[in-house]
Order: sequence, then C-alpha cells, then structure tokens
Amino acid sequence: MPKVEIKQVVVQEIAGKLENAASIVLVDSRGLTVAQDTQLRKSLRTAGVDYKVYKNTMVTLAVQGTKFEGITPYLKGPSAIAISYDDATAAARVISKELKAIPKLQFKGGVVEEVVYDEAGIKAIADIPPRDELLSKLFGSFKSPLSSFARVINAIAEEKANGGGAVPAAEAVEAVVEVAVEAVEEPAAEATEAATE
Repeated sequence: MPKVEIKQVVVQEIAGKLENAASIVLVDSRGLTVAQDTQLRKSLRTAGVDYKVYKNTMVTLAVQGTKFEGITPYLKGPSAIAISYDDATAAARVISKELKAIPKLQFKGGVVEEVVYDEAGIKAIADIPPRDELLSKLFGSFKSPLSSFARVINAIAEEKANGGGAVPAAEAVEAVVEVAVEAVEEPAAEATEAATE
C-alpha cells in the first residue's frame, strides 16, 4: 500500500474516533518506561478513554474543520492523544492521577466540550469530579433542605395533634410535603435531562 493511502487510513481512523468524542487531551509522554506506559494505558482503558500516539501531521489533518481544530497549536513535538467519549473530563482526570507516579508525563493542551484549554486549563479540568458524582451532590443539596423542612412541619403537626387538631394538621403536612417534593423533583429531572444530552 502506498504511503499516501496509509496516511489516509490513519487520518480516517482518527477522524472516526473524534466523531463521537467529548474531549481530547494531548500529552508529552517522552521518557516513560514500558511499565509506566502500560499502567497509563490500562488506567485510561478502564475509564473508557482511547489513548494512542499519532504523528502530529495526521492529527492536524484529522481535526481540520471539526470542533477539535483548536488543538492544532499544541501539536508540536512528540504527542500522545487521549480521547474521551462519555465523560468529557475522564482523560484529564486519569492522566492527572498518573502524573503523581509519572512526573515525566506532561499535559500539552486539550479540547473539552468544544473549548480549547492550555496545560493549566487541562490541569484545572482534571479536578472536576465525574458527572455522576456532580449529579449526586446536586440531588443531595436538594434533599437536605427538604428533609429539614419536612421535620419542622412534622413537629408542628405533632404539637397541634397533642392539642386536639390531629387530622387537619397531618393533612396539611402531607399537602405541604407533596408540593415541596414536586417543586424539587421537577427541576432535578430537568437538570438530569440537560446533563445527559
């Protein structure tokens, strides 16, 4: 197969991966031992991230006209590319963890959800928790005030119940809690739908 055809195959391979990508992160992996490189690849694979070394010219051709075109200035010197699909911050997060054990590994830049970041920006992205964890914290923040509100209303109802007005107070508590739950569940459901789109 002629060199031109081989290059086209590689460019198409990269472009195919980028079609469904949420982010790409470039790293300089010069000086890594075989064991370090193997560990890095294993960690990235476990997180659902593609990691491969391509020639800069091939990546430059593959990103032309795509949302990842902004990565081009960082394609200097040896580059390895990590491509995330489901979790946009996965590649940066996994590589950041590996940096502690592999100091020779360095971020070069990246594109996360169509925004271009330099080395410092990618390091900041690496500190963002996974989407599931963020959603869990969001729902937890909704639940806590609602639980406190329900306890207060319940205490008021019990107090009134001891004074003879048990049925109306209990019904009032149920009605207030039902309205409060609906008020929290609707925005939470909308937030979940927006996060998964």
